[in-house]
Amino acid sequence: MADELDLLRAADPVPADGPHFGDGPLDHVAERHLDRLVHGPRPRPGRRTWPRPRLVWGLTAAAVVTATALTVLPGGPSDGTAVAAPRPLTVRAHSVAVPLAQVARLAAVAATDGSPALRQGTHVQSWSLALGDGRPPVTLPEERVVRWRADGTHTEVVVATDPDHPGRPVLTDAGRVEDGHVLSRRTFPPMWGDAPPLAAPPHTPARLRAYLTDLSHSATGSLTTSELLDATVELLDNWTLGARESAALARLLADAPGLRPAGQVTDRLGRTGQAYVLDLGTGGRRMLVLDPATGAVLGLETTFTRDDPEYGVRAGDVMEYRAWMR
Repeated sequence: MADELDLLRAADPVPADGPHFGDGPLDHVAERHLDRLVHGPRPRPGRRTWPRPRLVWGLTAAAVVTATALTVLPGGPSDGTAVAAPRPLTVRAHSVAVPLAQVARLAAVAATDGSPALRQGTHVQSWSLALGDGRPPVTLPEERVVRWRADGTHTEVVVATDPDHPGRPVLTDAGRVEDGHVLSRRTFPPMWGDAPPLAAPPHTPARLRAYLTDLSHSATGSLTTSELLDATVELLDNWTLGARESAALARLLADAPGLRPAGQVTDRLGRTGQAYVLDLGTGGRRMLVLDPATGAVLGLETTFTRDDPEYGVRAGDVMEYRAWMR
């Protein structure tokens, strides 16, 4: 049986050694791999697939929304081998905390030649905490790849996998599965639009702010820092930013109040970045991880900052983590 996780990761239309495909359709190898995933053996009859969890940043709301997740887990999380509970990212001791304004300046310089280019679609690894039903919290990890074609069609492949525990069973909404198990693979008909997120994000700070404000459906016409991070998540779940878009976003983040530099971290995919922390004031904290040389967003983590016995969580538990890749 083919290793579908390897096929998924191989279906990268912009490999490091193929820059000429940076802003175009899938190359032949990626097209072949993705076609095997999309049109290969389907899930067994009767197996139910579940939509991927959406981000909910209000802690109480998140508990309500995810409370149903555990009701579909056969037998509950009795086997620890299937429970992925990532620890919060740790700032490296004695590391230098680089100001966001400096990252924005470096990103602007790095974007001078416009490479890499903006690409529609995303590749993201996520960990989401499921709460409720009187059971201990469990973390649901998954990897998602979305690729668009020139004709406006796009394909989404979602795989159950946890890079922290390669080869071990993975817990999902539908139960316990093998690492690399394909949860869903869907092909969508042609789609076009001139509004976010279908419209391409601009690469100047002022226009990108307007784009993100529109994307967030802000009632006030402006964005708080937390809303800016929410909109950034939505943006990166639809687009892989190019150098110029990353630079514009870094400029917006540098101007956002409340994001304080914390120092250097190693993210859950082994990448080195700079961490910036926002205290939510509602029992939560968000940590944004950026590439300090390019301003590219590597990840965003939300953790609890106080215990909540009702839901069985403690201060420091990771509520949500997303890591974006090219």
